[in-house]
Amino acid sequence: MRNRRAALAAAAAAVSLALTLSACGQNSDGGSKAKTGDVKGATIGVAMPTKSSERWISDGNNVVKNLESKGYKTKLVYGEDDPDTQVSQIENLITQGVKGLIIAAIDNKSLNNVLQEAADAHIPVIAYDRLILGTRNVDYYASFDNEKVGELQGTYIVHKLGLDSGKKGPFNIELFAGSNDDNNTKYFFNGAMSVLKPYLDKKQLVVRSGQTALNKVTTLRWDGATAQKRMDDLLTSSYKSQRVDAVLSPYDGISIGVLSSLKSDGYGSGSKPLPVVTGQDAELASVKSIIAGEQTQTVYKDTRKLAEVAASMVDDSLKGKKPQVNDTKTYDNGAKVVPAYLLQPVSVDQSNYQKVLVDGGYYTASELK
Repeated sequence: MRNRRAALAAAAAAVSLALTLSACGQNSDGGSKAKTGDVKGATIGVAMPTKSSERWISDGNNVVKNLESKGYKTKLVYGEDDPDTQVSQIENLITQGVKGLIIAAIDNKSLNNVLQEAADAHIPVIAYDRLILGTRNVDYYASFDNEKVGELQGTYIVHKLGLDSGKKGPFNIELFAGSNDDNNTKYFFNGAMSVLKPYLDKKQLVVRSGQTALNKVTTLRWDGATAQKRMDDLLTSSYKSQRVDAVLSPYDGISIGVLSSLKSDGYGSGSKPLPVVTGQDAELASVKSIIAGEQTQTVYKDTRKLAEVAASMVDDSLKGKKPQVNDTKTYDNGAKVVPAYLLQPVSVDQSNYQKVLVDGGYYTASELK
């Protein structure tokens, strides 16, 4: 009888818990559950990292455009690369009554408390291009195949140096990575290293600085000036009598800093040509640099499509529909595996920028002059 009473009590407790979770708007996986109904004219909060990168300005505008085309109002804020500012901005958006949040995090571990506030208010949260870590209160992730980005960069270096067509080297290479508080950094770096490591192991590629571990090559906030200073130091310490043949750069802003350093050291002249320098995001200044024969490559990510995906995720969530995803295994944020939709990146250089970027409508020919 005692066991039967215990079982009945446990069952009652389970029903009570389920009712409580339902009342709180909590998904079984711990994410926020939007209150569905008439969402016409609802306001969506969009939190972007910084206006210092043209990429994020474009992202913010594209997300707003897509949301407004679906009948939503928007509040767009930029944290200017200050995590505390971004937290405060998101708190204000919640207080102002937004019905959904699209967030490109500055610091991927700083949002736990404010996202609990979002969950308590039944606000669905979409992580935009940067996965938010350490919380169950992020519902979906919209991004690109980030490891593929690095693979494209690494493959381009190998091909441009001729290592895949029989050249033995050795060639000197230096490695740069993104910000250590951005979850994408490890995916970009690991993707590139999966291609480069066999050549490093065979000494066909040589990192003369010896700095090959991820924690030795990161660039806080993806800052070009920080990258330029580090490249200055590398040239001084490791290349007095050697030349750099390639630089793995994960982002166009970093590439610009690296190129400034190289040109200050005399690279770019006839007797000292610039090394292979990769990049990412196809920012206007870097595409012009590629056309001019300075930066060698970038990885194009059509953020117009990314904005469409993120806006659709919010829209579906608020209307009680399940958003489309194509990856349910890869992006474990430490508290849950976040369902994701990943778009495909494209390698761009002098040979195909016209077809990919101009014919594709991303830039006009006049913008690239």
